[in-house]
Amino acid sequence: MLGCFFWVISRELGHFKISVTRHMDLQSQTTIFYFILFYSFFLRLESTWWNTSSRQKCQSPPSRCWEDNKCCSKANYFTNFSAPPRISRLKGREVYDAKGQLSIEAELFCIVCSKEKSMSSAAVSSHLAPKEISLDWKATSQERAKHVLTGLQWINGPLNSMLKDQNPCDQLEVDHILSNFFMARYLEKKDILDREKQENCSHSGSDEALHSLPPVQTKDKKSTDKGKKSSAAEKSFPPAEPPELVLCGSLAIGSVSLAVAKTGAKIQGTPLYKYIAALKNREVPTKLHIPVPLVTLLSCGKTSPGKLRLLEEVILIPKVGQRVNQIITMTLELQKEMARIMNTATKAGATQVTVCDRGALAVSCEKPEQPLDLIIEACTVLELPLGTEMHLALNCAAPDLMDYDTDQWEKLRNAIGGSCTLLSDITYKSQAPPPPGARGHVIKHIHETTISDLVRMTSEHQGAVLMGATGSEPCSDDSLSDIAVGLGLDYVKLGGLSGSERMTKYNRLISIEEELVQQGILVSKEKHPPPLFPEKKNTGAACYCV
Repeated sequence: MLGCFFWVISRELGHFKISVTRHMDLQSQTTIFYFILFYSFFLRLESTWWNTSSRQKCQSPPSRCWEDNKCCSKANYFTNFSAPPRISRLKGREVYDAKGQLSIEAELFCIVCSKEKSMSSAAVSSHLAPKEISLDWKATSQERAKHVLTGLQWINGPLNSMLKDQNPCDQLEVDHILSNFFMARYLEKKDILDREKQENCSHSGSDEALHSLPPVQTKDKKSTDKGKKSSAAEKSFPPAEPPELVLCGSLAIGSVSLAVAKTGAKIQGTPLYKYIAALKNREVPTKLHIPVPLVTLLSCGKTSPGKLRLLEEVILIPKVGQRVNQIITMTLELQKEMARIMNTATKAGATQVTVCDRGALAVSCEKPEQPLDLIIEACTVLELPLGTEMHLALNCAAPDLMDYDTDQWEKLRNAIGGSCTLLSDITYKSQAPPPPGARGHVIKHIHETTISDLVRMTSEHQGAVLMGATGSEPCSDDSLSDIAVGLGLDYVKLGGLSGSERMTKYNRLISIEEELVQQGILVSKEKHPPPLFPEKKNTGAACYCV
């Protein structure tokens, strides 16, 4: 419109110039000439700006539509004819987890309308070795650095090439590529270990042949006592199974899989929990529920002072139907009351209340009933009746003391009957049959576990509890809450109410719950579902062994 106005003015001035030129002197003609030249230049400048701005609007990437929905109608029109986003490259970087240890973060880039864009980044929890591993911090740091270095080489090298031009919305295909790559590396490492084991056995066999002389018997008063029998010969425990092989670089697999899931959810414009729910159910369910959060109240294991080692932790199971913020408020009040009781319990003076890696209060106990008495006293003061407002679960430290075989699991099941619930960790052995008596399963999103693995395990094994790693989690990643809601789990264990790595996940649960309430698709359970509670009755306390 503005250009047409300038064109009419310049045309009229041209006619005026032609008609009056003969009756003007040289100075007047020069003034009119420069006036016309000025408007012609202004017209050209305005036309150039108009064309440039229109072209930029038409070429704006569709990512702006996903982020703020402010693209022009021309951009939305041409987006329908553009190619779908494809993975362009991966980038791995070193980060630090909640304990200040090295870890891996994977960043994913996609080509969107001929432009490369960073879509998402993700990191998963790590659990590189059992708790009894060497206390040499230097050796542990070097081992972790080796894991991180190998994972970065995988992400920036072969995985970057293998996933290039893949569709980030095809989670199953991407996870299939990641799992095949990891299995190839795993078999290579296993072959190397088997060869080393055979060589060590051959060397040890030759050494035993050279030193096959019988040992010299010495007289010992204790050994000659006939009235006493050796208890070691009578009670023989089965040998512990070797720990699961944690392959160097396995953190890269889980991190990349989670980054791809985040990217797919972003491209489709849906929250991560709905995206995962669609992966499991083929479509987004019309109703969703929030898993019951299992909150760690007290820590009594090896990470706590005192001699009590048979009890790992005491866990609060809230009443069904409570909102997540109500559960957090109640638990914090209970912890404050327990801290007050502990600070005034001893005659010698107040004891120092500490917080362990699980984010719970660490207590010094000698007997298993002491932490229970502490909780009962605090509940009495706050008028929180056990069995109605809340329940308690005792996590026994059986795996840290002994690794049971099938016969031992059978005896344990017959001994405890229905008083305890046995949960089997299927993170690494999802295809193996569960131990006898196991009513539920534990899954963890760590190392090489992909999103498709979690979907498959929760579909094949009903009654699963998603557990977060203790102390080795990413500092600011709240994806575990989305995963728990998307998989439709009944329970999720996030640890105690302390530390940003845990509170971030609790806050995400609150946000998801508010979204479901606003959309009118939140449903609540009427009673506690299995596996923590039997089908027939709902008791006030539960005990489980993982």
